[in-house]
Amino acid sequence: MRVKANVPVFLTSVLLIFVFVVVTLGAGGEAERVFKQIQGAIAESGGWFFVLTANIILGYAIYLMVGRFGGIRIGGEETRPEFSTPAWLAMLFSAGMGIGLVFWAVAEPLYHFSAPPIPPPEGTPKYMLAQEAMGLTFLHWGLHPWAIYAVLAIGIAYAGFNKGLPLTIRSIFYPLIGDRIYGWVGHLIDILAVLATLFGVATSLGLGVAQINAGLDVAFGTGQSLAIKLWLIAGITLIATISVVSGVKRGIRRLSELNMVLAGLLMLFIIVAGPTLFILNGYGQNIGYYLQNLPRLATWDETFTGGEWQNSWTVFYYAWWLSWSPFVGMFIARISFGRTVREFIFAVLVVPTLLGFAWLTVFGGTAIDLELFGSGGLIGELSQGAENALFALLNNFPYAFWTSLLATAVVVTFFVTSSDSGSLVIDIIAAGGDPEPPIGQRVFWATMEGVVAAVLLIGGGLAALQTAAITTGLPFAIVLLLVCCAIHRWFDEEIRFTA
Repeated sequence: MRVKANVPVFLTSVLLIFVFVVVTLGAGGEAERVFKQIQGAIAESGGWFFVLTANIILGYAIYLMVGRFGGIRIGGEETRPEFSTPAWLAMLFSAGMGIGLVFWAVAEPLYHFSAPPIPPPEGTPKYMLAQEAMGLTFLHWGLHPWAIYAVLAIGIAYAGFNKGLPLTIRSIFYPLIGDRIYGWVGHLIDILAVLATLFGVATSLGLGVAQINAGLDVAFGTGQSLAIKLWLIAGITLIATISVVSGVKRGIRRLSELNMVLAGLLMLFIIVAGPTLFILNGYGQNIGYYLQNLPRLATWDETFTGGEWQNSWTVFYYAWWLSWSPFVGMFIARISFGRTVREFIFAVLVVPTLLGFAWLTVFGGTAIDLELFGSGGLIGELSQGAENALFALLNNFPYAFWTSLLATAVVVTFFVTSSDSGSLVIDIIAAGGDPEPPIGQRVFWATMEGVVAAVLLIGGGLAALQTAAITTGLPFAIVLLLVCCAIHRWFDEEIRFTA
């Protein structure tokens, strides 16, 4: 079954994006000030709602994994997975976290270590500050984002593969609103999904090109400028367009596997050349600290301190993940045919989280080790921009030129897989749920992602990128809560029907 009217979704989305591009470019330098005001207003007034929503969704994802719905199979009882488990995990991990993890793995722990958001008692040992910094970093990259992706993905997959509805966000709401998913309510849901996906991916692309530019500067002395970043966006968008035209089984799958290999090589180098024992000890200890303190970290809201740290970090991250959720959720649903609900949730929730924690421990832990026991100096590099932190770390080890090139290649491949996966998802939604949308439409949306990322950089840099994520993430927080209600009603009906 196809959504009967998908033209309104496509045309309205394109019109809104065109207006955004024209207004942002026309505003010039004023755009950055406006973006900062919007970001501050949403974060300050709605931060509590982002935190509450993320916690509710995590709780519901765990319930799906361990509860009575776990045996339901996506696609029906006789179906089997389309992709091997290693290929499946590589695609969902690289699509869901790639650029962000590479960008923040060194910088974020150092930020929290050097300026603790919760003022510690006087005389607190530095090792305790370091442990808290890793715990806060794990909070942002751990179970919460993957729960958001998993819940939306399971809803899309069940609606599309079990109920035969179009592979779009609107289809999840059939248990709640019935055939009205084909009317203006359904159009509005899918338009929000298109915009959230576009701006969520554009945020990541903007961060990615900043880091690629930093890597090229370290390796070849190219300098760092807006012009170079715009050329990088153009070149990598071209590669992403070629990949998305090739489809999931060829271009996207192969690139996902390639960037996992390259990332693994870079991580292995740091483990061997860096503080090996510190990293190995830290992995288990960091996970233990995160799990022990998860209730405290996840519910802390700066109520009594009145600070702005959470708005700049936790709220931004949760909004970013929510704005990414249509993209990652749709993509995971597209590649997860044949999995049971329990297998689906466990794999999406636990496996990428553990891999992400390993990455953060290797790079963030090594940075902390250098500050505690080594030459230090990395915190000072943060003043030059978070995108430089990874390359400043690599300069402390042999073969810095080659490892910087490898790190740049990792960012490029993650960049491409995020862009092509996002383009495919927007294509599917705008094509009314067609899992194999027209090639021309794929090219159009891949190009638009690059255009929006470039406009955000021109119009306000990091502030514009963060504002785009927070603004589109807010309405999707409401959508995700309703998704939980729809999934529960659908799964409850299936259990009662088969009992």
